[in-house]
Amino acid sequence: MPFRSGFVSIIGRPNAGKSTLLNALVGEKLAVVTRKPQTTRNRIQGIVNVERHGKRAAGQIVLIDTPGVHKPINALNRRMMKEVYDALEGCDLLLLIVDATEKFGAGDKFVLDIVKRNGQKTFLLLNKIDRMEKQELLPMIAAYKERHEFAEVIPISALKREGLDVLMDAIIKALPEGPRYFPKDQLTDQPERFLVAELIREQVLLATEQEVPYATAVLVDRFEDQGKLTSIAATIYCEREGQKAILIGKRGETLKKIGTAARLQIEKRLNLKVFLELFVKVRTGWRDSRQFVEETEWRTQLERMASTQRDADEDLPQ
Repeated sequence: MPFRSGFVSIIGRPNAGKSTLLNALVGEKLAVVTRKPQTTRNRIQGIVNVERHGKRAAGQIVLIDTPGVHKPINALNRRMMKEVYDALEGCDLLLLIVDATEKFGAGDKFVLDIVKRNGQKTFLLLNKIDRMEKQELLPMIAAYKERHEFAEVIPISALKREGLDVLMDAIIKALPEGPRYFPKDQLTDQPERFLVAELIREQVLLATEQEVPYATAVLVDRFEDQGKLTSIAATIYCEREGQKAILIGKRGETLKKIGTAARLQIEKRLNLKVFLELFVKVRTGWRDSRQFVEETEWRTQLERMASTQRDADEDLPQ
């Protein structure tokens, strides 16, 4: 039986369950998950190695989680939508995930139109079936089939892991014969610095309300292995002094809460003992600054770090 592999992009509206699905299929928390829309801002790859089982071929699935599809209003939103479109290029299969508990609306049509224009083989995943009656699914499936010819329509609950075995079988069957793109023990292509920044931002999202979560970004300033302890310093950027005051809280209580929760998550994810320092800075209007938005993207950060290292190497005496 041939080895199958390929790139599978997950697309959908905000809060449809894309990141929950990625984490469930990989078996590790790679993407942060909150109830707030637009939690995911970057493409996140998760690698699933599938063993041969019965009629299922062995293979490697490279899942690509994407930001929720929305109409962009600033530089940050435009960057997020670029992440979506980049994820569609060259993929072998699309997974369109929808919240089955919500009625079809303008936002769903917007996403479906993107799928249609892409023209790639697409599975429709009706998510959150644990929150609805099973008899509600049949008319929904029929309505979606009238709108587009999907290769598969699979009801799932990413949170409760219902239907995921069926989904895995269908994905492997749909992928072409191919090589193993990543080592068997690798779960993601994301660097640890990015994972740390995301885990901190997750706690910011959980600890704050209204506009504050969406006006914040996190950049890791220091990540140093000091033997038995890893020292990390990160800055939480916001747009106004009032937001900074909320993030810090009375006598620094909110920032301390964010830092403690983030440190525990980082230690659990990286299996390291961590000393974490957090700072809060105001950068007015950063969401409209294309330059700063680019700086928050991990690929840009890696390129800058590599350039800095090259410059340092060139300064060394020959």
